[in-house]
Amino acid sequence: MVAAFRQGLKEAGYLESKNVTIEYRWAEGHYDRLPALAADLIGRKVTIIAATSTPAALAAKAATATVPIVFTTGDDPIKLGLVASLNRPGGNVTGVSSLLVELGSKQLGLLRELAPGITAIAVLTNPNFPGTERQLRDVEAAARVLGLQLLVLKV
Repeated sequence: MVAAFRQGLKEAGYLESKNVTIEYRWAEGHYDRLPALAADLIGRKVTIIAATSTPAALAAKAATATVPIVFTTGDDPIKLGLVASLNRPGGNVTGVSSLLVELGSKQLGLLRELAPGITAIAVLTNPNFPGTERQLRDVEAAARVLGLQLLVLKV
């Protein structure tokens, strides 16, 4: 993802160490670290924050109402409270959503079509990731409708 980010900056005319400085921060799956990391960036007077996950976007939004934040998320940014609407996000936050959380039940249906004989399926989840519970509820409902036994593995 970092390589794609750098490539996009390069295509826009920004070269790291030439005309842009990037301050990287990684929580390494420890989402409780994100508020401090966001506060550190704000303290360094960064020009913009690129939040590449839902937890990072939420922490950045909680940390500042003035520094622009560009996010990526797999969930609904309106339901998360990141933006007021998709057309007019408002405030200092904008971004892209792949709505992956909404696709779980669709993926289960497609899997059933590809392997019509299946009776059970396992789902790997990250219990610490925002949106997991809602996505799991959608998948569980789809599994009931399809008559599938669902084994949920929290990893």
